[in-house]
Amino acid sequence: MKLLAGNSNLPLAKAIADYLGLPLVDASVRRFADDEIFVEIHENMRGQDLFVLQSTSFPANDNLMEMLIMIDALRRASAKRITAVLPYFGYARQDRKPGPRTPISAKLVANLITQAGADRVLTVDLHAGQIQGFFDIPTDNLYAAPVMSADILSRHGDKKIMVVSPDVGGVVRARALAKRLDNAPLAIVDKRREKAGVSEVMNIIGDVDGYFCILIDDIADSAGTLCNAAAALKAHGASDVCAYITHGVLSGEAVNRVNASDLRKLIITDSIQPSQAAIDSDKIRILPIAPLLGEAINRITDESSVSSLFD
Repeated sequence: MKLLAGNSNLPLAKAIADYLGLPLVDASVRRFADDEIFVEIHENMRGQDLFVLQSTSFPANDNLMEMLIMIDALRRASAKRITAVLPYFGYARQDRKPGPRTPISAKLVANLITQAGADRVLTVDLHAGQIQGFFDIPTDNLYAAPVMSADILSRHGDKKIMVVSPDVGGVVRARALAKRLDNAPLAIVDKRREKAGVSEVMNIIGDVDGYFCILIDDIADSAGTLCNAAAALKAHGASDVCAYITHGVLSGEAVNRVNASDLRKLIITDSIQPSQAAIDSDKIRILPIAPLLGEAINRITDESSVSSLFD
C-alpha cells in the first residue's frame, strides 16, 4: 500500500498517513509558468496498491485536474491498482438535469476519473447516493454519521436532543443520525429556494420547543440555509441549535454569516481543508475524519468489509 497526496488537503493526507503508519509517496506536484500541472513520482510504483488522496474542493478545477494527472502518471508507471480517495467529491450537486440544456457534471467527472485510470473510488457523504451509479468501477461511499454521533453523545448526551433536517431531501440522512442517537426525535425545516445559494425558511415540521436541536447536512456552502434554519428553530422554542456538516465549503461570506447567526456551534469535518477564517472562528469546530478514511483504506487493501464500519 502506498499513499500519494495532491495539494488540496495536505494536513488530512498526512493525518491519514500517520494513522496507517506510512509515509506519503515522494512526488512533485507543481505548476509550470502558465499554470499547467506537472507531476513527477520519485519512487518505483510498479505492482503497488496506490491511494491518491485529493479533495476536489476550491479551486475545484485545479484540484480535479491535479488528481487526474496523478492517476495517469501512476497508470503509466504500472501501478497494480489505483484508488481515487476523494474526501469531498466536487460537482456532486450537479447530479441531474434541473432544466433543459443543462449538464450532469457529476457524471462527467465520474467518467474523467475512470478514463484517467482509477480502478476504485473512495469518498465521504456523497451529496446524492445515486452518484455511486455514475461510476463503472467499485465505489465506496463512507458516512461521517458515526464520527458525528460519537461527538454529539460525548458533548451533549445529557441534553434533550432532536435531530433536524434543513430540508425535505435530507430526511434520510437525519433519520440515520437520529437512530444512532438512541432514536432521537426528528424535525424538518420546510424551505423554499428561489435561486441557487439563496433559501427562505417557511415552516418547521415538528415540535422543537425545549429541545437541543442538531441540524445535519452534507454540505454548507453559503451557510444561508443553516443560519435561516437556526433562526426559525429558535423562534419556535428550541433551547439551542448546533449544526453538524460533513463538507464545510463555506464560500464567500459564509463564516461571517455563521458568526452572526443563532447557531451555538457549527461542526465541520476536515474533508475540505478549512480556511483560516473558519479556524479562527469561535463558532466553528473541526472534526477529524482521518481515522475513518485510514481504516477504510486499510480494509480495502486487506480485501475486508468496509460497510461493517457502519454497523
